[in-house]
Amino acid sequence: MQKIKFGTDGWRAIIAHDFTTANVARVAKATADWMNQNCEMPAVVVGYDCRFGGPLFSTTAINVFVQRGIKVFFDPNFVSTPMISLGAKQLGCDLGVIFTASHNPPSYNGYKLKAKHGGPLIVKNIEAIEAMIPDSFDVKEISIEELVKDGKVEVVDLEQMYFEHVAQNIDLDLINESGIAVAYDAMYGAGQSILPRLLPHADLLHCEYNPSFYGQAPEPIAKNLKEFEKYLKETRHADIGLATDGDADRIGLYDGKGNFIDAHHIILLLIHVLHKYKEMTGKVVVAFSVSDKVKKLCAAYGIEVEVTKIGFKYICEKMINEDVLVGGEESGGIAVKGHIPERDGIWDGLILIEHLAKTGTKITDLINEVYEIVGAFSYNRNDLHLKEEQKLSILEKCKSNAFTSFGNLQVERLEDIDGYKYHFAHEECVMIRASGTEPVLRVYAEAATPMRVEEVLEIVKQTLLGN
Repeated sequence: MQKIKFGTDGWRAIIAHDFTTANVARVAKATADWMNQNCEMPAVVVGYDCRFGGPLFSTTAINVFVQRGIKVFFDPNFVSTPMISLGAKQLGCDLGVIFTASHNPPSYNGYKLKAKHGGPLIVKNIEAIEAMIPDSFDVKEISIEELVKDGKVEVVDLEQMYFEHVAQNIDLDLINESGIAVAYDAMYGAGQSILPRLLPHADLLHCEYNPSFYGQAPEPIAKNLKEFEKYLKETRHADIGLATDGDADRIGLYDGKGNFIDAHHIILLLIHVLHKYKEMTGKVVVAFSVSDKVKKLCAAYGIEVEVTKIGFKYICEKMINEDVLVGGEESGGIAVKGHIPERDGIWDGLILIEHLAKTGTKITDLINEVYEIVGAFSYNRNDLHLKEEQKLSILEKCKSNAFTSFGNLQVERLEDIDGYKYHFAHEECVMIRASGTEPVLRVYAEAATPMRVEEVLEIVKQTLLGN
Protein backbone atom coordinates (compact mmCIF):
# COMPACT_ATOMS: atom_id res chain seq x y z
CA MET A 1 0.00 0.00 0.00
CA GLN A 2 1.45 3.32 -1.10
CA LYS A 3 1.03 6.45 1.01
CA ILE A 4 -0.76 9.11 -1.04
CA LYS A 5 0.10 12.68 -0.10
CA PHE A 6 -1.36 15.90 -1.48
CA GLY A 7 1.32 18.52 -2.16
CA THR A 8 1.07 22.25 -2.83
CA ASP A 9 -1.41 21.60 -5.62
CA GLY A 10 -3.04 18.18 -5.47
CA TRP A 11 -1.62 14.68 -5.70
CA ARG A 12 0.96 14.02 -8.40
CA ALA A 13 2.98 10.93 -9.20
CA ILE A 14 4.68 9.08 -12.04
CA ILE A 15 2.27 7.27 -14.35
CA ALA A 16 2.24 3.46 -13.91
CA HIS A 17 4.51 3.72 -10.88
CA ASP A 18 2.40 5.40 -8.19
CA PHE A 19 -0.16 7.03 -10.44
CA THR A 20 -2.25 3.96 -11.26
CA THR A 21 -5.96 3.24 -11.65
CA ALA A 22 -5.84 1.39 -8.31
CA ASN A 23 -4.51 4.46 -6.51
CA VAL A 24 -6.86 6.78 -8.38
CA ALA A 25 -9.75 4.61 -7.13
CA ARG A 26 -8.50 5.04 -3.56
CA VAL A 27 -8.36 8.84 -3.85
CA ALA A 28 -11.74 8.98 -5.61
CA LYS A 29 -13.27 6.85 -2.84
CA ALA A 30 -12.03 9.31 -0.21
CA THR A 31 -13.30 12.23 -2.29
CA ALA A 32 -16.74 10.61 -2.64
CA ASP A 33 -16.93 9.77 1.07
CA TRP A 34 -16.07 13.36 1.97
CA MET A 35 -18.80 14.66 -0.34
CA ASN A 36 -21.35 12.24 1.08
CA GLN A 37 -20.51 13.41 4.59
CA ASN A 38 -20.49 17.13 3.83
CA CYS A 39 -22.90 17.76 0.95
CA GLU A 40 -26.68 17.34 0.79
CA MET A 41 -26.98 16.30 -2.88
CA PRO A 42 -23.34 15.75 -3.87
CA ALA A 43 -22.27 16.46 -7.43
CA VAL A 44 -18.85 16.57 -9.11
CA VAL A 45 -17.55 17.73 -12.48
CA VAL A 46 -14.67 15.68 -13.89
CA GLY A 47 -12.18 16.39 -16.66
CA TYR A 48 -8.63 15.78 -17.86
CA ASP A 49 -5.97 17.69 -19.74
CA CYS A 50 -3.66 16.56 -22.54
CA ARG A 51 -1.54 14.14 -20.51
CA PHE A 52 -1.27 10.44 -21.10
CA GLY A 53 -3.98 8.37 -19.44
CA GLY A 54 -6.48 11.18 -18.85
CA PRO A 55 -9.54 9.35 -20.24
CA LEU A 56 -8.59 6.13 -18.42
CA PHE A 57 -8.08 7.77 -15.03
CA SER A 58 -11.21 9.87 -15.45
CA THR A 59 -13.26 6.75 -16.18
CA THR A 60 -11.92 5.08 -13.04
CA ALA A 61 -12.78 8.06 -10.83
CA ILE A 62 -16.21 8.48 -12.40
CA ASN A 63 -17.02 4.83 -11.75
CA VAL A 64 -16.09 5.30 -8.09
CA PHE A 65 -18.24 8.42 -7.83
CA VAL A 66 -21.23 6.71 -9.44
CA GLN A 67 -20.75 3.66 -7.23
CA ARG A 68 -20.86 5.95 -4.19
CA GLY A 69 -24.03 7.72 -5.37
CA ILE A 70 -22.42 10.96 -6.57
CA LYS A 71 -23.94 12.91 -9.48
CA VAL A 72 -21.27 13.31 -12.20
CA PHE A 73 -20.82 15.90 -14.94
CA PHE A 74 -18.12 15.02 -17.46
CA ASP A 75 -16.49 16.62 -20.48
CA PRO A 76 -15.15 13.80 -22.71
CA ASN A 77 -12.66 16.17 -24.39
CA PHE A 78 -9.51 17.55 -22.81
CA VAL A 79 -9.99 20.75 -20.79
CA SER A 80 -7.94 23.27 -18.87
CA THR A 81 -7.94 23.52 -15.10
CA PRO A 82 -9.71 26.92 -15.19
CA MET A 83 -12.49 25.28 -17.23
CA ILE A 84 -13.05 22.70 -14.48
CA SER A 85 -13.04 25.43 -11.82
CA LEU A 86 -15.49 27.58 -13.77
CA GLY A 87 -17.61 24.49 -14.45
CA ALA A 88 -17.77 23.61 -10.76
CA LYS A 89 -19.10 27.10 -10.02
CA GLN A 90 -21.55 27.41 -12.91
CA LEU A 91 -22.89 23.87 -12.64
CA GLY A 92 -23.32 24.17 -8.87
CA CYS A 93 -21.07 21.20 -8.16
CA ASP A 94 -19.61 20.56 -4.73
CA LEU A 95 -16.28 19.61 -6.26
CA GLY A 96 -14.36 19.64 -9.51
CA VAL A 97 -11.74 16.99 -10.27
CA ILE A 98 -9.20 17.38 -13.07
CA PHE A 99 -6.52 14.89 -14.00
CA THR A 100 -3.41 16.94 -14.64
CA ALA A 101 0.14 17.28 -13.43
CA SER A 102 0.20 20.89 -14.55
CA HIS A 103 3.79 21.86 -15.45
CA ASN A 104 5.46 18.61 -14.35
CA PRO A 105 7.40 16.39 -16.79
CA PRO A 106 5.34 14.18 -19.15
CA SER A 107 5.91 11.05 -17.05
CA TYR A 108 3.64 12.52 -14.34
CA ASN A 109 -0.10 12.77 -13.96
CA GLY A 110 -2.09 14.20 -11.08
CA TYR A 111 -5.40 14.79 -9.34
CA LYS A 112 -6.51 18.35 -8.53
CA LEU A 113 -9.52 19.21 -6.39
CA LYS A 114 -11.63 22.30 -7.07
CA ALA A 115 -14.55 23.73 -5.10
CA LYS A 116 -17.93 25.25 -5.88
CA HIS A 117 -16.51 28.77 -5.48
CA GLY A 118 -14.50 28.21 -8.68
CA GLY A 119 -11.02 27.70 -7.25
CA PRO A 120 -8.90 25.21 -5.30
CA LEU A 121 -10.53 23.38 -2.41
CA ILE A 122 -9.51 24.99 0.88
CA VAL A 123 -6.68 23.42 2.83
CA LYS A 124 -8.63 21.89 5.72
CA ASN A 125 -10.96 20.05 3.31
CA ILE A 126 -8.06 18.74 1.25
CA GLU A 127 -6.47 17.45 4.45
CA ALA A 128 -9.76 15.82 5.46
CA ILE A 129 -9.98 13.96 2.13
CA GLU A 130 -6.35 12.90 2.33
CA ALA A 131 -6.97 11.43 5.80
CA MET A 132 -9.86 9.35 4.42
CA ILE A 133 -7.90 7.58 1.65
CA PRO A 134 -8.34 3.81 2.15
CA ASP A 135 -5.63 1.19 1.72
CA SER A 136 -7.50 -0.16 -1.30
CA PHE A 137 -10.83 0.05 -3.07
CA ASP A 138 -12.29 -2.27 -5.68
CA VAL A 139 -14.25 -0.51 -8.38
CA LYS A 140 -16.47 -2.05 -11.03
CA GLU A 141 -15.45 -0.52 -14.36
CA ILE A 142 -18.37 0.51 -16.60
CA SER A 143 -17.87 2.49 -19.80
CA ILE A 144 -18.69 6.18 -19.82
CA GLU A 145 -21.09 5.56 -22.70
CA GLU A 146 -23.05 3.09 -20.58
CA LEU A 147 -23.11 5.45 -17.60
CA VAL A 148 -24.36 8.30 -19.80
CA LYS A 149 -27.01 6.01 -21.29
CA ASP A 150 -28.16 5.07 -17.78
CA GLY A 151 -28.40 8.74 -16.79
CA LYS A 152 -25.69 8.48 -14.12
CA VAL A 153 -23.28 10.77 -15.95
CA GLU A 154 -24.17 14.00 -17.76
CA VAL A 155 -21.93 15.15 -20.60
CA VAL A 156 -21.07 18.88 -20.60
CA ASP A 157 -19.05 21.20 -22.85
CA LEU A 158 -16.73 23.06 -20.50
CA GLU A 159 -14.77 24.74 -23.28
CA GLN A 160 -17.91 26.35 -24.66
CA MET A 161 -18.88 27.45 -21.15
CA TYR A 162 -15.45 29.04 -20.74
CA PHE A 163 -15.58 30.68 -24.17
CA GLU A 164 -18.90 32.34 -23.36
CA HIS A 165 -17.60 33.51 -19.97
CA VAL A 166 -14.54 35.13 -21.59
CA ALA A 167 -16.65 36.76 -24.32
CA GLN A 168 -18.86 38.35 -21.66
CA ASN A 169 -15.91 39.86 -19.77
CA ILE A 170 -13.13 40.53 -22.31
CA ASP A 171 -13.62 42.73 -25.40
CA LEU A 172 -12.60 40.13 -27.97
CA ASP A 173 -13.89 42.24 -30.87
CA LEU A 174 -11.64 45.10 -29.78
CA ILE A 175 -8.62 42.78 -29.64
CA ASN A 176 -9.33 40.98 -32.91
CA GLU A 177 -10.05 44.19 -34.84
CA SER A 178 -7.18 46.21 -33.37
CA GLY A 179 -4.43 44.66 -35.46
CA ILE A 180 -2.40 43.67 -32.40
CA ALA A 181 -0.26 40.68 -33.35
CA VAL A 182 -0.34 37.90 -30.76
CA ALA A 183 1.76 34.74 -30.80
CA TYR A 184 0.76 31.81 -28.60
CA ASP A 185 2.66 28.71 -27.46
CA ALA A 186 0.35 26.10 -25.90
CA MET A 187 3.34 23.86 -25.02
CA TYR A 188 1.13 21.00 -26.29
CA GLY A 189 -1.15 21.74 -23.34
CA ALA A 190 -4.84 22.28 -22.73
CA GLY A 191 -4.94 25.82 -24.09
CA GLN A 192 -4.35 24.57 -27.63
CA SER A 193 -8.04 24.51 -28.56
CA ILE A 194 -9.56 27.50 -26.76
CA LEU A 195 -7.00 30.20 -27.55
CA PRO A 196 -7.39 29.91 -31.34
CA ARG A 197 -11.15 30.24 -30.85
CA LEU A 198 -10.71 33.39 -28.78
CA LEU A 199 -7.98 34.96 -30.93
CA PRO A 200 -8.34 33.46 -34.43
CA HIS A 201 -5.56 35.66 -35.89
CA ALA A 202 -2.89 34.55 -33.40
CA ASP A 203 0.29 32.84 -34.57
CA LEU A 204 0.25 29.37 -33.01
CA LEU A 205 3.02 27.06 -31.80
CA HIS A 206 2.64 23.59 -30.31
CA CYS A 207 -1.14 23.69 -30.55
CA GLU A 208 -1.48 20.02 -31.34
CA TYR A 209 -2.14 16.94 -29.23
CA ASN A 210 1.06 15.33 -27.98
CA PRO A 211 0.81 13.69 -24.51
CA SER A 212 4.60 13.45 -24.31
CA PHE A 213 4.91 17.24 -24.73
CA TYR A 214 7.74 16.32 -27.10
CA GLY A 215 9.80 15.38 -24.04
CA GLN A 216 9.65 18.88 -22.52
CA ALA A 217 8.10 19.69 -19.16
CA PRO A 218 5.25 22.09 -20.09
CA GLU A 219 6.24 24.86 -17.68
CA PRO A 220 6.18 28.34 -19.28
CA ILE A 221 9.59 29.57 -18.15
CA ALA A 222 12.35 30.87 -20.38
CA LYS A 223 14.49 27.72 -20.50
CA ASN A 224 11.52 25.66 -21.74
CA LEU A 225 10.39 28.15 -24.40
CA LYS A 226 13.51 28.45 -26.57
CA GLU A 227 11.67 27.52 -29.76
CA PHE A 228 9.02 30.15 -29.07
CA GLU A 229 11.71 32.72 -28.28
CA LYS A 230 13.51 31.91 -31.54
CA TYR A 231 10.27 32.23 -33.49
CA LEU A 232 9.54 35.65 -31.99
CA LYS A 233 13.06 36.93 -32.61
CA GLU A 234 13.25 35.66 -36.18
CA THR A 235 9.79 36.66 -37.39
CA ARG A 236 9.55 40.01 -35.56
CA HIS A 237 5.84 39.78 -36.35
CA ALA A 238 4.28 39.60 -32.89
CA ASP A 239 3.62 42.48 -30.53
CA ILE A 240 3.32 40.07 -27.60
CA GLY A 241 3.94 36.38 -27.01
CA LEU A 242 1.76 34.36 -24.62
CA ALA A 243 2.54 30.85 -23.32
CA THR A 244 0.61 28.61 -20.96
CA ASP A 245 1.48 25.37 -19.18
CA GLY A 246 0.07 21.85 -19.48
CA ASP A 247 -3.31 22.66 -17.93
CA ALA A 248 -3.28 26.34 -19.00
CA ASP A 249 -3.45 27.85 -15.53
CA ARG A 250 0.09 29.28 -15.57
CA ILE A 251 1.32 32.10 -17.78
CA GLY A 252 4.55 33.06 -19.49
CA LEU A 253 5.00 36.21 -21.59
CA TYR A 254 7.38 37.65 -24.17
CA ASP A 255 7.64 41.09 -25.66
CA GLY A 256 7.63 41.49 -29.43
CA LYS A 257 11.42 41.20 -29.61
CA GLY A 258 11.48 37.80 -27.92
CA ASN A 259 12.50 38.92 -24.42
CA PHE A 260 10.98 36.81 -21.63
CA ILE A 261 8.73 38.50 -19.05
CA ASP A 262 8.64 36.54 -15.79
CA ALA A 263 5.70 36.08 -13.42
CA HIS A 264 6.88 38.79 -11.01
CA HIS A 265 6.63 41.34 -13.80
CA ILE A 266 3.27 39.94 -14.92
CA ILE A 267 1.85 40.30 -11.39
CA LEU A 268 3.07 43.92 -11.33
CA LEU A 269 1.59 44.60 -14.77
CA LEU A 270 -1.79 43.19 -13.78
CA ILE A 271 -1.89 45.27 -10.58
CA HIS A 272 -0.90 48.34 -12.62
CA VAL A 273 -3.52 47.80 -15.35
CA LEU A 274 -6.37 46.80 -13.05
CA HIS A 275 -5.80 49.55 -10.48
CA LYS A 276 -4.50 52.50 -12.49
CA TYR A 277 -6.40 52.04 -15.73
CA LYS A 278 -9.49 50.04 -14.76
CA GLU A 279 -9.72 51.79 -11.38
CA MET A 280 -10.35 48.52 -9.57
CA THR A 281 -9.67 48.12 -5.86
CA GLY A 282 -8.85 45.33 -3.41
CA LYS A 283 -5.84 43.93 -1.60
CA VAL A 284 -3.01 42.00 -3.24
CA VAL A 285 -2.11 38.52 -2.01
CA VAL A 286 1.14 36.91 -3.12
CA ALA A 287 3.09 33.79 -2.27
CA PHE A 288 6.31 34.04 -0.26
CA SER A 289 8.47 33.55 -3.36
CA VAL A 290 7.16 36.67 -5.14
CA SER A 291 9.39 39.72 -5.51
CA ASP A 292 9.17 42.49 -2.90
CA LYS A 293 8.73 44.90 -5.83
CA VAL A 294 5.03 44.05 -5.46
CA LYS A 295 5.08 45.60 -1.98
CA LYS A 296 6.76 48.67 -3.43
CA LEU A 297 4.15 49.14 -6.18
CA CYS A 298 1.27 48.55 -3.79
CA ALA A 299 2.71 51.06 -1.33
CA ALA A 300 2.72 53.64 -4.12
CA TYR A 301 -0.91 52.86 -4.90
CA GLY A 302 -2.05 52.58 -1.27
CA ILE A 303 -2.94 48.91 -1.70
CA GLU A 304 -2.72 46.41 1.15
CA VAL A 305 -0.43 43.40 0.57
CA GLU A 306 -0.52 40.01 2.27
CA VAL A 307 2.10 37.27 1.87
CA THR A 308 1.10 33.59 2.15
CA LYS A 309 2.80 30.25 2.17
CA ILE A 310 3.52 28.78 -1.27
CA GLY A 311 0.60 26.99 -2.90
CA PHE A 312 -2.28 28.71 -4.64
CA LYS A 313 -4.77 27.09 -2.27
CA TYR A 314 -3.61 29.59 0.39
CA ILE A 315 -4.18 32.53 -1.94
CA CYS A 316 -7.57 31.17 -3.02
CA GLU A 317 -8.71 30.95 0.58
CA LYS A 318 -8.06 34.70 0.90
CA MET A 319 -9.81 35.45 -2.39
CA ILE A 320 -13.05 33.72 -1.44
CA ASN A 321 -13.23 35.46 1.93
CA GLU A 322 -11.83 38.93 1.21
CA ASP A 323 -11.78 41.61 -1.50
CA VAL A 324 -8.66 40.66 -3.48
CA LEU A 325 -7.56 42.46 -6.64
CA VAL A 326 -4.70 40.14 -7.64
CA GLY A 327 -3.43 36.90 -6.15
CA GLY A 328 -0.23 35.48 -7.57
CA GLU A 329 2.71 33.10 -7.38
CA GLU A 330 6.26 33.21 -8.73
CA SER A 331 5.45 30.10 -10.76
CA GLY A 332 3.11 32.03 -13.09
CA GLY A 333 -0.15 31.13 -11.36
CA ILE A 334 -2.11 34.37 -11.09
CA ALA A 335 -5.79 35.11 -10.37
CA VAL A 336 -7.52 38.45 -10.77
CA LYS A 337 -10.68 40.12 -9.56
CA GLY A 338 -13.64 39.84 -11.92
CA HIS A 339 -12.97 36.18 -12.73
CA ILE A 340 -13.04 33.02 -10.62
CA PRO A 341 -10.55 32.74 -7.71
CA GLU A 342 -8.33 30.55 -9.86
CA ARG A 343 -5.06 30.81 -11.72
CA ASP A 344 -5.73 31.27 -15.41
CA GLY A 345 -2.91 31.92 -17.87
CA ILE A 346 -5.19 32.67 -20.80
CA TRP A 347 -7.40 35.06 -18.85
CA ASP A 348 -4.37 36.92 -17.45
CA GLY A 349 -2.90 37.22 -20.94
CA LEU A 350 -6.17 38.53 -22.37
CA ILE A 351 -6.41 41.25 -19.68
CA LEU A 352 -3.01 42.60 -20.77
CA ILE A 353 -3.64 42.09 -24.49
CA GLU A 354 -6.98 43.92 -24.23
CA HIS A 355 -5.22 46.87 -22.56
CA LEU A 356 -2.53 47.02 -25.27
CA ALA A 357 -5.18 46.82 -28.01
CA LYS A 358 -7.21 49.57 -26.38
CA THR A 359 -4.30 51.96 -25.80
CA GLY A 360 -2.12 51.12 -28.80
CA THR A 361 0.91 50.76 -26.54
CA LYS A 362 3.54 48.02 -26.37
CA ILE A 363 4.10 45.64 -23.47
CA THR A 364 7.56 47.22 -22.99
CA ASP A 365 5.89 50.62 -22.50
CA LEU A 366 3.76 49.10 -19.75
CA ILE A 367 6.80 47.56 -18.08
CA ASN A 368 8.60 50.91 -18.16
CA GLU A 369 5.60 52.54 -16.47
CA VAL A 370 5.99 50.03 -13.63
CA TYR A 371 9.80 50.51 -13.52
CA GLU A 372 9.29 54.24 -13.00
CA ILE A 373 7.65 53.33 -9.70
CA VAL A 374 9.58 50.27 -8.44
CA GLY A 375 12.85 50.36 -10.39
CA ALA A 376 14.16 47.84 -12.92
CA PHE A 377 14.92 44.32 -11.73
CA SER A 378 15.50 40.77 -12.86
CA TYR A 379 14.65 37.41 -11.32
CA ASN A 380 15.55 33.81 -12.07
CA ARG A 381 15.40 30.34 -10.53
CA ASN A 382 17.89 27.50 -10.42
CA ASP A 383 16.60 23.96 -9.74
CA LEU A 384 19.21 21.84 -7.98
CA HIS A 385 18.66 18.11 -8.46
CA LEU A 386 20.27 16.69 -5.34
CA LYS A 387 20.32 13.44 -3.42
CA GLU A 388 17.76 13.48 -0.63
CA GLU A 389 20.33 13.51 2.17
CA GLN A 390 22.15 16.45 0.56
CA LYS A 391 18.89 18.38 0.14
CA LEU A 392 17.89 17.73 3.76
CA SER A 393 21.34 18.77 5.01
CA ILE A 394 21.08 22.13 3.25
CA LEU A 395 17.58 22.72 4.59
CA GLU A 396 18.74 21.89 8.11
CA LYS A 397 21.52 24.49 7.78
CA CYS A 398 18.95 27.04 6.65
CA LYS A 399 16.74 26.18 9.61
CA SER A 400 19.60 26.59 12.08
CA ASN A 401 20.66 29.97 10.60
CA ALA A 402 24.00 28.54 9.52
CA PHE A 403 24.22 30.84 6.50
CA THR A 404 25.22 34.37 7.51
CA SER A 405 26.75 34.99 4.09
CA PHE A 406 27.04 33.42 0.66
CA GLY A 407 30.49 34.18 -0.70
CA ASN A 408 30.73 37.98 -0.49
CA LEU A 409 26.98 38.38 -0.07
CA GLN A 410 26.29 39.35 3.54
CA VAL A 411 22.85 38.41 4.86
CA GLU A 412 21.07 41.49 6.22
CA ARG A 413 17.70 39.91 6.94
CA LEU A 414 16.11 36.44 6.85
CA GLU A 415 12.44 35.53 6.33
CA ASP A 416 11.17 31.98 6.73
CA ILE A 417 7.42 32.05 6.03
CA ASP A 418 7.74 29.09 3.64
CA GLY A 419 11.34 28.40 2.71
CA TYR A 420 14.23 30.73 3.49
CA LYS A 421 14.56 34.19 1.92
CA TYR A 422 17.93 35.88 2.45
CA HIS A 423 18.05 39.65 1.87
CA PHE A 424 21.32 41.34 0.88
CA ALA A 425 22.33 44.93 0.10
CA HIS A 426 21.02 46.79 -2.98
CA GLU A 427 17.60 45.08 -2.82
CA GLU A 428 19.15 41.75 -3.83
CA CYS A 429 17.80 38.54 -2.33
CA VAL A 430 17.86 34.76 -2.59
CA MET A 431 15.23 32.25 -1.56
CA ILE A 432 15.86 28.54 -0.91
CA ARG A 433 13.02 26.06 -0.79
CA ALA A 434 12.36 22.39 -1.53
CA SER A 435 9.80 21.77 -4.28
CA GLY A 436 6.43 20.46 -3.11
CA THR A 437 5.91 18.36 -6.25
CA GLU A 438 9.38 17.37 -7.54
CA PRO A 439 12.64 16.01 -5.97
CA VAL A 440 14.54 19.29 -6.35
CA LEU A 441 15.82 22.18 -4.25
CA ARG A 442 14.78 25.50 -5.76
CA VAL A 443 17.03 28.55 -5.49
CA TYR A 444 15.51 31.89 -6.51
CA ALA A 445 17.46 35.13 -6.95
CA GLU A 446 16.57 38.78 -7.55
CA ALA A 447 18.92 41.59 -8.57
CA ALA A 448 19.03 44.65 -10.82
CA THR A 449 20.09 42.90 -14.05
CA PRO A 450 19.92 39.39 -15.56
CA MET A 451 23.72 39.12 -15.47
CA ARG A 452 23.84 39.98 -11.79
CA VAL A 453 21.08 37.46 -11.04
CA GLU A 454 23.17 34.70 -12.63
CA GLU A 455 26.19 35.80 -10.60
CA VAL A 456 24.17 35.63 -7.39
CA LEU A 457 22.75 32.20 -8.26
CA GLU A 458 26.23 30.85 -8.93
CA ILE A 459 27.64 32.27 -5.67
CA VAL A 460 24.81 30.71 -3.69
CA LYS A 461 25.11 27.38 -5.51
CA GLN A 462 28.84 27.18 -4.73
CA THR A 463 28.14 27.90 -1.05
CA LEU A 464 25.32 25.37 -0.77
CA LEU A 465 27.29 22.59 -2.45
CA GLY A 466 30.44 23.39 -0.50
CA ASN A 467 32.55 24.13 -3.57
